[in-house]
Amino acid sequence: MRDTKYNPKSASPKKAPQKQVGARGHSSDNRRRTLDRVISKAGLGSRTEARSWIGAGRVIVNGHKVQSPDAWVDPEIDRITVDGRPLRAKEKVYLLLYKPKGYLTTYKDPEGRPTVYDLLEDQQDWIFPVGRLDQDTTGLLIMTNDTEFGNFITSPESKVAKTYLVKASLLLTAEQLDQLRQGLMLSDGMTSPAIVHHIRNSERYTFFEITITEGRNRQVRRMVEALGAKVLKLVRTRIGPIEIGKLEIGKHRALTNREIGMLVK
Repeated sequence: MRDTKYNPKSASPKKAPQKQVGARGHSSDNRRRTLDRVISKAGLGSRTEARSWIGAGRVIVNGHKVQSPDAWVDPEIDRITVDGRPLRAKEKVYLLLYKPKGYLTTYKDPEGRPTVYDLLEDQQDWIFPVGRLDQDTTGLLIMTNDTEFGNFITSPESKVAKTYLVKASLLLTAEQLDQLRQGLMLSDGMTSPAIVHHIRNSERYTFFEITITEGRNRQVRRMVEALGAKVLKLVRTRIGPIEIGKLEIGKHRALTNREIGMLVK
């Protein structure tokens, strides 16, 4: 089984670079990364933004303009500047946001709809959402500039659990809830077994809690739809061991070092 332990020093490029421009002195192959990845890992922006900056000639490596984002560099040896400023790793940011309904988990929306970034106006550093919650889903969302931490949390191999409260549009039977526990066939394959706790039935609806360790698109909604019902309300209440607690909807707070450690165990 592949080791999924979060280790920032263990990552390596997934594809061969097109050009090597760095290595002014002795350089370890384990440290070399593509230029766009080095800029992104420093917390300046996404890899897409980094590639744009590189292509525009805004990045200098060891005194030479480099316009290939796939150039290999060693961030510990090579002198890299963006817009004339030396590249330095940003302090890592880890936030927990209670996302309200109606907000998109994206940076900008062409239709002008509100996004989670509208709730983070006090945050100056570039950060990104770890996974997504659709527009109608509320609950916990982690925001960070630590790309390897984000990749670890969202990787199916890491099996970081996410727990949701669900209001189903129909009264679900015990047998139907057992189907969620055992796994359901969806369009992208069989789901892993889920942990399901029945909360209560009203006159028309079933309320239950479900914990999954996968990160498929709209997975909980699709699992309920496979039972012939629809999700009327969906709230993510826990990520791994981290719960909403007293966090108010629309607000955010910093994750503690202890919470970060618990997430990556």
